[in-house]
Amino acid sequence: MYKKLASIIVTGFILAGCTVISKQTIDTSVGRNPRDLSMFTKANTQCYDRNTQPYTFVVDAHNHFRPFNGKAIPMHELDDYFRRSGILFVNVYGIGQTLPIDSPCEYYGDCPGVKVIPSIKNDFRNASNAHEYPPEGIHLTLSMSFPDLAKPEEIKPQIELLDREYPGFFKWMGEVNLVKQALFPNGVTATPQDKISEWKDFMAVLESRKIPIAIHSDLGNNKEPTKYLNLMEEVLQQYPNNKIVWVHMGLSKELTTIDPAEHITIMRKSLDENPNLMLDISWRVLWDEYFSIESDRKLYVEFFNQYSTRILTGTDFVAARKKDFLVYAEEVEVNSRINRYLDDNAFKNIALGENYFRFINMQKYQAPEICQ
Repeated sequence: MYKKLASIIVTGFILAGCTVISKQTIDTSVGRNPRDLSMFTKANTQCYDRNTQPYTFVVDAHNHFRPFNGKAIPMHELDDYFRRSGILFVNVYGIGQTLPIDSPCEYYGDCPGVKVIPSIKNDFRNASNAHEYPPEGIHLTLSMSFPDLAKPEEIKPQIELLDREYPGFFKWMGEVNLVKQALFPNGVTATPQDKISEWKDFMAVLESRKIPIAIHSDLGNNKEPTKYLNLMEEVLQQYPNNKIVWVHMGLSKELTTIDPAEHITIMRKSLDENPNLMLDISWRVLWDEYFSIESDRKLYVEFFNQYSTRILTGTDFVAARKKDFLVYAEEVEVNSRINRYLDDNAFKNIALGENYFRFINMQKYQAPEICQ
């Protein structure tokens, strides 16, 4: 199954301009990258042909280069995964809340009762690896993943520590957890609402540097679909000038039955009232539980087409050593399926990364035009 999937993905990648070039078969064992950075520069004159070129996104803005515990896939190997999958731009997340290093557990869900521990160590590892092994043909954006939002007094000093050790390296913050119910069995609780007002110091640093913060904030669960909505609303109200990304659009494995119309209404209101807010549609839970259902998908596609400048893509891949290229390739494909249904304008903004380039002010890059 995985080999067939990888073949489908890779054989769909070709180089084409406005004049369509016949489809090429790419050998997955070689690891060629048929989409390259030059296609996304302002000097590029080729258009993107949706009929012959892949529907998979070019930006993985949500990728965890470190696992919760245990061995990680080496960064140079991950870079090869990206090249083989046609991914050109990647956000380098760590894991801010890790399992104890002496624990035999690699994944928090397998070990309820084992407390996760906030840590900055993964950010140091990612920065060191990116400096020592700069990737060829891939643009990496390093993210600070360490913050414990319930202890805001510790965040600015740790930003300053990273500044001293790796000046100018970090251009993003996240994924940070405002409320992540999946971690409740591991000693984590929702961030108290009254703590949000204490974020001012570190949020001022992010605002001054125009650094986005990607926040995991569950809307709620199947019993109470909007139980935690007030937390994100409080963040948006208090920090309107910060660039904020609401990851997974607030959805999770704990919330799989909310009425899509109700969910979209909440997202639309949040976007309308907060011009600096973006929605992250990473994680296959969105496809498996919502987008794969035709009636639901139509509602989301209409929403994405209407708000096409406010959506970011990603896999939410966690680079544990037990995974390999075929696992990553599947995550790219599944998380990209919604792109097939977008109109051309939304496809350019979302799948071809125009939103990402604009959001973090990447002046060198832009999405190509869609071939007519």
